[in-house]
Amino acid sequence: MTIAATIDQSDTTIATADARFDIANVLSTTGKYFVYYSLVFVLAYIGGMKFTAYEAQAISGLVMNSPLLAWTYGFVSQEGLANIIGVVELSIAGLLALRPINPKLSLFGGALAIGLFITTLSFLFSTPGIVEASLGFPAITVMPGQFLLKDVMLLGVAVFIVGDSLKAITDKRTR
Repeated sequence: MTIAATIDQSDTTIATADARFDIANVLSTTGKYFVYYSLVFVLAYIGGMKFTAYEAQAISGLVMNSPLLAWTYGFVSQEGLANIIGVVELSIAGLLALRPINPKLSLFGGALAIGLFITTLSFLFSTPGIVEASLGFPAITVMPGQFLLKDVMLLGVAVFIVGDSLKAITDKRTR
């Protein structure tokens, strides 16, 4: 092989590696924002539903059996608590949506989301009907078991958002 052929082959290898690197960066960045705005969408949608009587009734069984939240029904109605939760969820969605403008706000929103999902995951331990009795543990019911199980992944997303936002804040300070 001549020196010229070796250089040409080298250029091709570098170009191919650069193209793979560019694709990886595009997919990584796209995925990161998809994660953020998927959680924004989910929280906004679910938060908006909290302002309906249907949703207030649907979450009442979870709340009534929760040592963390049952006491709230002594101060507010089912609809009132659902509305408060809706405001919290919509606020978190709004904070997360501001990530490109202000990572400090998305950091705060992510921290609130962690608290929210830890609270909802606690329902797995306090709500009757989680375990499918005919199959025994670890089989869980579709409702409410599998419905709540998705919050494990949402908690992971919130943790990622906190870390990514913190990294963005730190990166700005080091420039």
